[in-house]
Amino acid sequence: MKAETIVTLKKELQHRSQDDLLQLCLRLARFKKENKELLSYLLFEAHDEDAYILNIKNEIDEQFKAINTDSYFYIKKSVRKILRTIKKYARYSQKKETEAELLLYFCEKLYYMKPSITHNKVLTNILNRQLALIEKIVSKFHEDLQYDFNLKLDTFKKHK
Repeated sequence: MKAETIVTLKKELQHRSQDDLLQLCLRLARFKKENKELLSYLLFEAHDEDAYILNIKNEIDEQFKAINTDSYFYIKKSVRKILRTIKKYARYSQKKETEAELLLYFCEKLYYMKPSITHNKVLTNILNRQLALIEKIVSKFHEDLQYDFNLKLDTFKKHK
């Protein structure tokens, strides 16, 4: 089965009744966990981005606490999983400010984690790649936002 283009889907959805659209949304939500998460974000959390960010930061804290620190192998696996989660939530929001803030928080948690990631090249590279991504994202912001994020980045880099 070939998936239709977004334009074709949009045209078809315009011809459907409100009840049909409701049934399609509910069916999509049942089909896959990510669809349900996205629908939950759009319905309940999109209006308050700050609360959404705070909830994600709390989830990141919990995930960092749950990391098995017995070996760097387990740390790397867990850090990659946390990063995938952050990317997924940032994709739901579609706001670059949210993505930059979450990634910055992730970098701070990763850098100050015990045992130190400076002893592992892979974890250090993950941190450096995320910092470079934050800088790239921030460079497209308005000057005031750029200044705020660059202050956070600079204080973080000084500790490095």
